[in-house]
Amino acid sequence: MSTTIESPDLLTVDDLVVEYPGKGMFGRPFRVLHDVCVRIAPGETLGLVGESGSGKTTLGRAVLGLAPVTAGRITFLGKDISHAGRRQRQQLSQHLQVVFQDPYTSLNPAMTVGDILSEPLGIQGITGADARRRVQELLDRVHLPVDAMSRLPREFSGGQRQRIAIARALALRPQLIVCDEPVSALDLTTQARVLDLLLEIQQGTGVSYLFVSHDLDVVRHISHRVAVMHRGRIVEQGEALKVTQTPDHPYTQRLLLASPVPDPDRQAERRSARQAHAASQESAA
Repeated sequence: MSTTIESPDLLTVDDLVVEYPGKGMFGRPFRVLHDVCVRIAPGETLGLVGESGSGKTTLGRAVLGLAPVTAGRITFLGKDISHAGRRQRQQLSQHLQVVFQDPYTSLNPAMTVGDILSEPLGIQGITGADARRRVQELLDRVHLPVDAMSRLPREFSGGQRQRIAIARALALRPQLIVCDEPVSALDLTTQARVLDLLLEIQQGTGVSYLFVSHDLDVVRHISHRVAVMHRGRIVEQGEALKVTQTPDHPYTQRLLLASPVPDPDRQAERRSARQAHAASQESAA
């Protein structure tokens, strides 16, 4: 049974621990997240950044109910959803949605775009003319033509398919969308367009994002605040510009130096700085 908790935030994660069972009968559990604490206010984007294996995707999955909560608490819309059952998760889907990394595998290749966007509406009892109107609104929101309704996902580019995935996430007018590396599979130009679209949608709807990425430049572009994850722990958290431009933690500094830049001279400077930073860390150790 969920507990109602007074909080000004849309989502709060307090001292979250996620463990997976060890191998074999006597294998020790593997701890992925260690006492993680984050919050997201209404209309806000929290960028969650870290290298592959840092645990950032696991945090997003825990919020969605796809990873086990061993300890701690996840509160959404004032209710504890740490151990929400299937029925409660179905009710939560009206307010909590996800956009995955690969826009092709996340869309059913045998369904038309119209059917893909109508599916979540039908589950909530919205059918017929009302569903068709809503699908048209969604396509317009993500800047796709109405005739996209009758086409299959394979007929679209990667960026267009991600727009379809975003439209599906918006179908039920959620208050929070977990964006799990939503632009990492796209080229840089398409990345920028999709990020601008997400910002436009946020300004128009007030939706909040938990935006998971390995790229500091990407999270700087879209986030109000940034949390940096390393080995399952939040090592730095604060305003986006501060964390992504003048970070305090050595790990975040290393991430910043590893971020690619289009200017070859600046890239060479970053490479030299990264090597010097690594050498200083080894000396300190």
